[in-house]
Amino acid sequence: MQTDSIGIILLAAGASERLGKPKQLLIFQGETLLRRSAKIALAASNHVVVTLGSQIEILQKEIEDLPVEIVENKDWETGMSGSIKFGLKKFLDDADKPKAVIVMVCDQPFINENILEKIIIKFQETDSLIVACAYQNTLGVPALFHKTLFPELLALDAQTGAKRLIKKYQSQTAAIQFPKGAFDVDTRADYKNLMEEWQKPAR
Repeated sequence: MQTDSIGIILLAAGASERLGKPKQLLIFQGETLLRRSAKIALAASNHVVVTLGSQIEILQKEIEDLPVEIVENKDWETGMSGSIKFGLKKFLDDADKPKAVIVMVCDQPFINENILEKIIIKFQETDSLIVACAYQNTLGVPALFHKTLFPELLALDAQTGAKRLIKKYQSQTAAIQFPKGAFDVDTRADYKNLMEEWQKPAR
């Protein structure tokens, strides 16, 4: 299911300092996390913006053949909020502005097209300001933000991030369940655990 009215911002600008190498290039299910996430985003939306920063020369080669728009966040060291702003500005420069954007990251290895479809369907059914994923007693990304929140997304500072908006508008936020959304890859131990989990035989 693809949509033109909802854009997706894939955040992939960080330096992966705790891992010691770009997490975007870790292999999972036969593809790098970056390429896999970009393809999942494209399955849900015709308009995907990928924000890159650290080691952009290497990373953009992973996705340059895909129909995504690559935006460089030269201020990637200030955190994810900067990447959100760069990605959103790209959408706002277009003639056909989206009525909502989904913010997602590339280091949630268990993300899939079904999760993004559920977010979009929930938004269409409820017209909520935000649709976020529920995991580990919190709400987080991937998360959809209605266009009325674009000015607040553009005003985010480096210390708060989009999660502040989820908390601020919690009464107007719908949720979908994504228990494995709590798993991300920050360290070598995380990656080892990921591969062990993935290779467990089905029960």
